[in-house]
Amino acid sequence: MEDYPFGEGLAVFKVGGRMFALVPLEGSPASVNLKCDPELALELRDRHPSVRPGYHQNKRHWNTVDLDGSIESGELGWMIDHSYELVVAKLPRAVRAQIQTG
Repeated sequence: MEDYPFGEGLAVFKVGGRMFALVPLEGSPASVNLKCDPELALELRDRHPSVRPGYHQNKRHWNTVDLDGSIESGELGWMIDHSYELVVAKLPRAVRAQIQTG
């Protein structure tokens, strides 16, 4: 679900009422903040210059990914899925069941 709790300039994507992606609607290059496993977050930052600690987020659990074309779409899609799955895994069981039957 897309929401704008921080104003019209920042699209927030949620699952079960919790954020998994934040997309600033202005700026160049475009970017997205994604939740990430802390160890994997460090690995991705080491591997990709366009992945950095999450801007205005908990830098241990969030990455900002610059959408400058340096990361292949398949890997970016995987990062988005990983963020979504991390958030879903922390939701109460009843909410997870409702999402799965959706």
